[in-house]
Amino acid sequence: MSRSLGIPVKLLHEAAGHVVTVELKSGELYRGSMLECEDNWNCQLENITFTAKDGKVSQLEHVFIRGSKVRFMVIPDMLKNAPMFKRLESRIKGKGSSLGVGRGRAVAMRSRAQAAGRGAAPGRGGNPVPGSHHICSKVNAFPE
Repeated sequence: MSRSLGIPVKLLHEAAGHVVTVELKSGELYRGSMLECEDNWNCQLENITFTAKDGKVSQLEHVFIRGSKVRFMVIPDMLKNAPMFKRLESRIKGKGSSLGVGRGRAVAMRSRAQAAGRGAAPGRGGNPVPGSHHICSKVNAFPE
């Protein structure tokens, strides 16, 4: 799993091996053990209890569900204690006390440095630095 995955997709991957209920946009229900799930929500279930729209129930051995057809998934409550959430919690807590320079502090440091004479003034031009040589000289393109 990469860092760019959202929390729902990570949770979906954590549900592999557990019994889940999947409702499709068509209204059909599948309840079974999730073998595997992909980032696009394609998933494979086994030992499924299938409930059709009309309420008819049947047993299926193996099924592949296309992710774009999924309306929602019900996953076990025990996954709220998944290690993934512990890692997220520590990362969120760590953000408040980061050791890096925040935007406000960086702006203050930059303005303090400019006041001390370091760095260029914002905008173009400004007073020339003593000892520097200017290559351009004023030339009148239209002599009188």
